[in-house]
Amino acid sequence: MFVDRVILYVKGGDGGNGCCSFRREKFVPRGGPDGGDGGDGGSVIVRACADADSLAGIVHQKHWKAERGRHGEGNNRHGRNGRDLIIPVPPGTLVVDRDRGHILRDLTAPGEQVTVAHGGKGGRGNKSFATATNRAPRETQLGSPGEERWIVLELKVIADVGLIGLPNAGKSTLLSRLSRAQPEIADYPFTTKHPNLGIVYVGGERAFVLADLPGLIEGAHHGVGLGLEFLKHIERTRVLVHLVEPVPADGSDPVHNYRIVRRELEKHQHGLENKPEIVTLSKAELTGSEMVRSRLEEELGRPVLAISAVTGQGLAQLVTNVVEQLRRLREQPVSLTGSVVRGI
Repeated sequence: MFVDRVILYVKGGDGGNGCCSFRREKFVPRGGPDGGDGGDGGSVIVRACADADSLAGIVHQKHWKAERGRHGEGNNRHGRNGRDLIIPVPPGTLVVDRDRGHILRDLTAPGEQVTVAHGGKGGRGNKSFATATNRAPRETQLGSPGEERWIVLELKVIADVGLIGLPNAGKSTLLSRLSRAQPEIADYPFTTKHPNLGIVYVGGERAFVLADLPGLIEGAHHGVGLGLEFLKHIERTRVLVHLVEPVPADGSDPVHNYRIVRRELEKHQHGLENKPEIVTLSKAELTGSEMVRSRLEEELGRPVLAISAVTGQGLAQLVTNVVEQLRRLREQPVSLTGSVVRGI
């Protein structure tokens, strides 16, 4: 199960109370106060882990509470600190405070973490209140409560290249041909309901991450169809491969279908329309596809690549074009994706 958004309640552990105690030992007159301090409560930490690819592992647990600190004890014994609670999430997870609405941290790389609920401080025992004029204090301090809040974890897939296009354009089939990924493939729209990732090896140590993103329909920027679930994952990609079906089953115009997707990218207003795009005609083995490709080139004023995941036509050229685009972007700073193009 692929889960890309969860809402959790998190609470840091309460601090332990300070202890009120006096030393009572035979032959030791005026032993004095010996109450120890309470331990600090544990904190709740959200950490990006490389072996996680979805939020499915935490979706069934809505409340996360760290361990509280132990109370102080006599004989100046300090209470044990509570253990921190780690919530593992995939890289690319956005951590947001639900009620205030601000972003706590964007965890883009494995090992990055953010403390979402700090543990409370332990209270002071009566030993710490002793002074020259007050040698037998009975005053102690309670531990402070741990921080608590509701947070939203939203996963935005990190990939170097994203496959976009209307439903049934052949994105999943292409991903399965270029990588070892095994997405669900069928001859009906919306087969893909969540992003699928695959690693495309170019040769030697060179590789890039390719994402098959769910198809969208007109009105996606308003949430129609898979709408926003589709668009938010494109924000992390660096290059877009736009697949256009030459002979749609519904008889629609391929050029019009291309324009639909472009309009949705523009209306999402997250700079998606400015990403480098490789326009590709899929299913080139179909009759009449070459005529559609020529028409697309005339309409767009730039080359359109024709590929066939069935026969293998144009796949090598597509990978070459993608690698070239990634090379051009290599020197540019990456502020949001956090993706790494290995060896390219």
